[in-house]
Amino acid sequence: MVQPEKRTHQDLKYEDQSTGSRSSTVDLSTGKSTEDSDAFVPQVTADGSYTFFSPEFQEAFHSHQGAKLEAELKFVETTQLARLAHQPTLRLLDVCYGLGYNTAAALDTIWRVNPDCHVQWFGLELDPRVPQAAIAHHLLDQWPTTIVQLLRHLADSPTAHTDALPSSSPPLQPTTLPFIGHLLVGDARQTIQTVQKLGFQADAIFLDPFSPISCPQLWTVEFLAWVVKCLAPTGRLTTYSCSAAARTALRMAGLTLGSTPGVGRKSPGTITNFTGEHLPTLSIKEEEHLHTRSSIPYRDPNLSDNSTTIIQRRRQEQADSTLETTSQWKKRWLRQEKQSVDAE
Repeated sequence: MVQPEKRTHQDLKYEDQSTGSRSSTVDLSTGKSTEDSDAFVPQVTADGSYTFFSPEFQEAFHSHQGAKLEAELKFVETTQLARLAHQPTLRLLDVCYGLGYNTAAALDTIWRVNPDCHVQWFGLELDPRVPQAAIAHHLLDQWPTTIVQLLRHLADSPTAHTDALPSSSPPLQPTTLPFIGHLLVGDARQTIQTVQKLGFQADAIFLDPFSPISCPQLWTVEFLAWVVKCLAPTGRLTTYSCSAAARTALRMAGLTLGSTPGVGRKSPGTITNFTGEHLPTLSIKEEEHLHTRSSIPYRDPNLSDNSTTIIQRRRQEQADSTLETTSQWKKRWLRQEKQSVDAE
C-alpha cells in the first residue's frame, strides 16, 4: 500500500523535556486528563521553520522538508488563493488547524494581494494546546505581526461548546483586519457538523489531519462527506495525502481528483473540486491505484468509532475483496517501468 504520509519521520524525534512535575489539563473532546503544552517541543525542518511531534499520534505535524514550505505549496498555491484574493470576500475552512501554519500562510497571501479582502474563517482543532504552544514558542513570528496577533487571539479564545455558536460564542473580529472567524475545539467529526449547519460554504478547504493509518477517524467516507458539504460549488479542497483510501472517499463525496507535486518527496498530494476544471489530472498509475484493495475506504457509520475499530473494519473489507492487491499493482508497474528504461 502506498503511504505518502508526511508525518512519520525518523529525524523528527520527540524530545521529552518534562520536569517530572507535569501538570494536567482536560481534553475538551473526551473529558480526559492530558499532558500540558510542554509536551510540544519545536523540531526544526529543512526550510528553517519548526514543527511539533505528536506523542499521541506518533507523527510530526509537518513534512521534515519544510513546515512553512508545505503550508505555502500544498495548501495555499493549490487552492489558488492569490487569484481568489481579488474577490471582496473569501471563506476558508482549516480542518485540523494545528500550529496554524496553513491559515497564517493563507492570510498572508490573501492580504498581500488585496488588503481589503474580507476573510470568513472556521478552524477545527482537537487539542487547543497545540496552537497555544506554537504561539508560546514564537513559531508564527515568520509571518506579519498583525497575523500573529490575530492567531494569538484565536488560540487564546477557542470555541469549545458549539451547540449555540452564533449567540453564546461571538466570532473573533479584530478591528484592524477584515477577518471574522471561529476556532472550534473538539472532535472534528462533531464540529464539522456545526459548520455545515451554519450554512458555511468555503472557497478553500485545507484537509490536514494526521495520516490515515494514524488517524483514520478523519479520513472516513462519512466524515469527508460532511467536509465536502461545506465546500462551495466553485471551491477547492486540498490535502497533502495521496492515500488511495482517502482519494476514494473524496471521490465518493462527489469530488473530482487532481494530483499535486510532492513537497520534498516523490509522493504527490491531492487537489479536488466538483467539476475537474483546471485540475492537474491523475496519472494512469495513480488512477489504477484507485482500483486496488488500498482504495477501500475507511468507514465510521456513526462518526463515533475509535481508530482500532475503523482500521479493523477496513481490513476485513479488504480481506473479502476481489480487487487487485497493492503488491500486485506495484510489481506490475515496476515491470512496466523497467521495460520502458530497457527500451531506451
